[in-house]
Amino acid sequence: MAKQLTSDTVRPESDKRYYRIGEVSRITGVKPYVLRYWESEFRWMAPAKSRSNQRLYRRKDIDTILLIKKLLYEQRFTIAGAKKKLRDLGLAKALDEGPALDADLPMDPRARYKRIRDELVAVRGLL
Repeated sequence: MAKQLTSDTVRPESDKRYYRIGEVSRITGVKPYVLRYWESEFRWMAPAKSRSNQRLYRRKDIDTILLIKKLLYEQRFTIAGAKKKLRDLGLAKALDEGPALDADLPMDPRARYKRIRDELVAVRGLL
């Protein structure tokens, strides 16, 4: 019987910049078809694509996938609930805090707008 690979048994190579969907699947323990489905549900999760149209995930994308997996499989959120939780916390904040997802903190509207602005500036920098 083959040993199932999970995020605990496989670590991404630290010097590697991009990962293909099969590698991400082995690292996260999430099947490739599930990753493609999550891309359609979580629009901001879409990875870059190579000239040959292969998905290229970054370490940040892998962290996002692990966070979504935690919300859906461990904390038993629905997809709609996970979207709302990530939106309420802000994706960057959710990735930084990880375990603090259980806390429901009220958000100051000014802080929310500042965070959104900062994320948009970061996206513009990528273009």
